[in-house]
Amino acid sequence: MSLRTLSLSLAALLSSTAAAAQAPSADEAAFRATYKELVETNTTLSAGSCTLAADRMAARLRAAGFPAGDLHLIVAPGHPKEGSLVAVLPGRDPAAKAILLLAHIDVVEANRADWERDPFTLVEENGFFFARGSSDDKAQAAVWVDTLARMKREGYRPKRTIKMALTCGEETAGAFNGAEYLAANQRPLIDAEFALNEGGWIMKGADGRVRYVSISTADKISIPMTVTARGTSTHSSMPRPDNAIFALSRALAKLSTYETPLTLTPATRQFFTALARTSAPPMSDYFRDLVGPDSARARRADAVIGKDPLLHALVRNTIAPVIIQGGFRANVIPGSAQATVNLRMIPGSDLGAFVAELRRVVGDSTIEMKATARSSAGTEPSSEDTELYRALVRSARTQFPDAEVTPYLFQAGTDAAAWRSRGVPVYGIYPYPIDADELTRMHGNDEKVSIASLKEGTEMIYRVLVDVAGKRR
Repeated sequence: MSLRTLSLSLAALLSSTAAAAQAPSADEAAFRATYKELVETNTTLSAGSCTLAADRMAARLRAAGFPAGDLHLIVAPGHPKEGSLVAVLPGRDPAAKAILLLAHIDVVEANRADWERDPFTLVEENGFFFARGSSDDKAQAAVWVDTLARMKREGYRPKRTIKMALTCGEETAGAFNGAEYLAANQRPLIDAEFALNEGGWIMKGADGRVRYVSISTADKISIPMTVTARGTSTHSSMPRPDNAIFALSRALAKLSTYETPLTLTPATRQFFTALARTSAPPMSDYFRDLVGPDSARARRADAVIGKDPLLHALVRNTIAPVIIQGGFRANVIPGSAQATVNLRMIPGSDLGAFVAELRRVVGDSTIEMKATARSSAGTEPSSEDTELYRALVRSARTQFPDAEVTPYLFQAGTDAAAWRSRGVPVYGIYPYPIDADELTRMHGNDEKVSIASLKEGTEMIYRVLVDVAGKRR
């Protein structure tokens, strides 16, 4: 089978069944089996096992012909349920450094009572797959596994080695992180010239057409900050002025009304310039003004553009309370109350100065505010002058000829820092077009991904792999 045929067959496996009476093709059935098994293997921190999911994906690759020596199930001491899988498809040229495919297989928690459907059962409905992890990030992981399995079965021997790392802990900040563990302890195994990861968006407009393809070259940095208030613990029938919960509430209320300054990186300037070319007035004018030289016009444009939560987050450091702890009995005023606040910072920002500014905003010296950045916080953006970035641009323009293609500062965080901080360029893209509704459901209830969109993005990504890894000899 030719690589073109292989590419088409991979795309076909993700298409929805044309009619209820039509049996799925063997290729489609194979992908769906992989995707379903991965999605329905619970990998939450509280009750799941990434090790089990990694082992199941290794079994599928073994069945496709991968020898045991090219499959590595790595479980760190003390973390029996947070294992990773590294798979290697050797290339013909030992001098050509590898391309690495990254995906995390852990997912955020899901409360069944909040979902219309069982979050850990893959449901196909009205052209969508619904489940926790259906998009973030098990769709990408399943595409990687299925692609490598098909390449192996077809006898494909790339010039450049293709590696895949499925890791755990991306969704659990502060817990064990499998990507960081691999980068620190298995560097020769996962070393590569560059890597492809989750990140940028293939974004659809209201008309369903792809508006832009953003390739993330950097991530905002996720930093937990604790905000602690203290007071006198006493009987709730005798409240005092130094109530810790009230003090914490006042501090959070002040943070809620504080707008951090507009901060534009070179990538975000390119991104908004691309949006200006693909938008109608008056939004096109606002996008141009945002990146223009007139600071007053930029502030006015920001006030309009910032109504979109995604665009608002791209151009500033953000503050989001995520956990509140305080009190333990209904008749006791607690002696302390604490909030965990998630800071998302643009690379290059000064954490110390930012926390100092937040202390000034709160204006209460009795409130403790502590934040510590990880060692990877200063990671430089990945270069746009690499073979992988250029291949992503070419493939995106082929697949979506009417869309703008632009570098991007990813507004969330990923595991890319584990590699970028060690000199390996990482480029992020979710391999499917997405709309605002699907974007909102990530980490939310009734997460979903369009089956047709997954097909389109997969075609684009497959071309990238063939382009970068090298054609069959």
